[in-house]
Amino acid sequence: MFRFIASFFTKLIQMMLQVLSSKKHIIHNLLSIYVKTSGGQTVCLDIDPKCDVSHIKKLVAPQINLQPDELKIIFAGKELADDYVIEECDLGQQSILHVVKIKSPKLNEVFRCSTPKANLSPLTESLDYSTFSSEDENTEKPLERKAHFYVYCPNCKGLKQGKLRVRCHFCKSGAFTVHSDPQDWSHVLQPKQITGTCENDPEYCQELLQNCEPTFAEFYFKCSEHVSLGECDQAVPLDLIRPNLRHIPCLACLDVPETMFTFPCQKDHIACLDCFRSYCLSKLLERQFWQHPEHGYTLACPNGCLNSFIREIHHFRLLDDDNYDRYQRFATEEFVLRSGGLLCPQPGCGMGILAEPDCTRITCQQCKYVFCRNCLQGFHIGPCDPVEPSLDAQGNCDVDLNCPVVEDPSRTTIKVITKPCPSCKTPTERDGGCMHMICTRSGCQFHWCWVCQTEWTRECMADHWFA
Repeated sequence: MFRFIASFFTKLIQMMLQVLSSKKHIIHNLLSIYVKTSGGQTVCLDIDPKCDVSHIKKLVAPQINLQPDELKIIFAGKELADDYVIEECDLGQQSILHVVKIKSPKLNEVFRCSTPKANLSPLTESLDYSTFSSEDENTEKPLERKAHFYVYCPNCKGLKQGKLRVRCHFCKSGAFTVHSDPQDWSHVLQPKQITGTCENDPEYCQELLQNCEPTFAEFYFKCSEHVSLGECDQAVPLDLIRPNLRHIPCLACLDVPETMFTFPCQKDHIACLDCFRSYCLSKLLERQFWQHPEHGYTLACPNGCLNSFIREIHHFRLLDDDNYDRYQRFATEEFVLRSGGLLCPQPGCGMGILAEPDCTRITCQQCKYVFCRNCLQGFHIGPCDPVEPSLDAQGNCDVDLNCPVVEDPSRTTIKVITKPCPSCKTPTERDGGCMHMICTRSGCQFHWCWVCQTEWTRECMADHWFA
């Protein structure tokens, strides 16, 4: 009996030790990735970041009826070597790898991830996977990642660190290897600058190859601070926001910022992000942005450098939400006014209106206010009355009554609650009843429509006699 109990507890202890030892090998930081084949098949894998690329080939090959040595894996325009460790790549959760079949043992040379860092340009330095954060075996703290690209992410709603990605310019496939690295921002932002090989081989690309037209790379950016949302997940590159590698002082506060805004001028004047926000805000409140015919509502270098306008207006996303909404509103108003339009003068509206040049009776589609194009008062029949300016104690004009920003409070109240008689322009208030108005001014007695602000007709009776 004693031997039986001793044997039972011995086996129990052995089982517990086996369970404890097996838990040591459980991987808690699995990386979920997608592997897309040239045939359109997508394979989802949960892998250990410590494994290498050859391990991925062994997992994918049986599912597509090929041998691991017949495959090559492409990511961000590079072919990943078999001995490359996954955690040293810039792979996030739900990132997409492309696997293609090797067509011939004699392949064109491609730029692999093992390219020496010293041979890369400053722009492509962050494309080289060795620059991303990894943990040094001899140190306890992980190395900090140095961001070279910044983007505005529409999902995160803010300035974020970005990742550079590449795909075929024609078929948009990510199974694409570049023939050379981009050397500056023009290679990335301008189309058809870098050639490459599309491994997807769609019919469209084949036709281009037959016509001797090269296959070009198309570069785009993704946000590095949220889980990948697929190949359509893109962010706007903010190419003027860069790391301050040369430790240049700010143009305004003379501090040396870690991240700087570089104005597109010949002298490359820089500002820290806080000073750039202050510069934008002051110009915005004074309405001193410039409506550029090509670049939109923008600013130039504060030093007055020529041809220094900011081309990508998403840089103004550095403003807070309220001021960016104000920026958009001012930009819309300036565009409407420069296009020959006008703004609704009704207080609290300001809707932009594009109307025919010879049309004097304007109806706002937003607030339904009907006004005269010439004097911006309520619509009337006959010539416009001259507007007398408001004078101060010295007899100088201090307030422009036609200004939509600054108005006399009583005049604003009258505009809001009344409409002028189309005949004599007497302010009239409607406090109920039908839309058929009769002017109460002595000698006028004009019958008019509250909605149309014209003479009352049978059409008014049929369309909007009462509310």
